[in-house]
Amino acid sequence: MSEADAPLTPHPHPPISPRRMPTIPRLYTPADLTRGTTIAATPAQAHYLGTVLRAGANDPVHLFNGRDGEWQAQIATLRRDRLTLALQHQRRPQQPEPDLWLVFALLKRDATDLVVQKATELGVSALHPVLTERTNTARTNLDRLAAIAIEAAEQSERLTVPVIHPPRPLADLLATWRPGRPLFAAVERAVEAPPLRPTSQPAALLVGPEGGFTPDELEAMARHPFVTRVSLGSRILRAETACVAGLALLQAPLCG
Repeated sequence: MSEADAPLTPHPHPPISPRRMPTIPRLYTPADLTRGTTIAATPAQAHYLGTVLRAGANDPVHLFNGRDGEWQAQIATLRRDRLTLALQHQRRPQQPEPDLWLVFALLKRDATDLVVQKATELGVSALHPVLTERTNTARTNLDRLAAIAIEAAEQSERLTVPVIHPPRPLADLLATWRPGRPLFAAVERAVEAPPLRPTSQPAALLVGPEGGFTPDELEAMARHPFVTRVSLGSRILRAETACVAGLALLQAPLCG
C-alpha cells in the first residue's frame, strides 16, 4: 500500500526523522502573499513545523493561497504554537487549472474522505456532495473535508484548493444547475450509454451511491438536457472507485 493510500490519521502530516527536513514543507494559507510581508501560521502549522519537522528560524517553507501563485518564505520567529513566516519571492505564478466539478452521492466517512483526497489530487475545482434516495448517510464534517482537501493540495503541488459545498438533495442541485456546464452521469448498466470521453471544457461528473440511482432519479435526470448518461466500462465499480476513474477519464488531455 502506497503512502497516498494509507489510512487517514487525526493529524494530516506523517511524522519524520527529527534530524532534518527531507523536503521543503509546503503549506496553504488564506493570507495575501506579497514580497517582504510577514504572516502568522496557524497553531497547527506551527506545531507541524516546529514539533513534527523540528524546523527552526530561517528554514524555508513554500506557501500558496490559490490566488498569488507559490511563494518562497522562511521561518522568522518560532515559539511553541506561534510561528511567523517572512515572504521572500514568488516561485510559481498563479496558473489556470481545469474547471472540473465532481458531484457525488455522500458516502460513509472513510469513503467520502477518500473521494475528497483523490479528487483534489486529480485537480477538481469544486466538490458537490448530494443526497440521493439510496444515500446511506446524511451528515458530514465539512471542516474535516476541507482539511483533507488542503493536505491533498499541499502534497500534490497544485496551486488551489477545491471548493467543498454543503450536501444537498440531488433534485435541488439539478433544479439550480447552470445548463452551460455538461453533467456526465456515470450510470451502471446504462443501455447504449456512450463511454465517458475526455474534454477540455468546463464539465462535471456525477457519481451515485452504492446501489446506483433509482428509476425515479434516472427519469428526473432525463428531463434535463445538460445531463448525459455515460459508461465507465463493463465492470461494476465501488462509488469511490468510480469517482477516481471518471475524473481520470474526463480530464485525460489536461494531465501532465
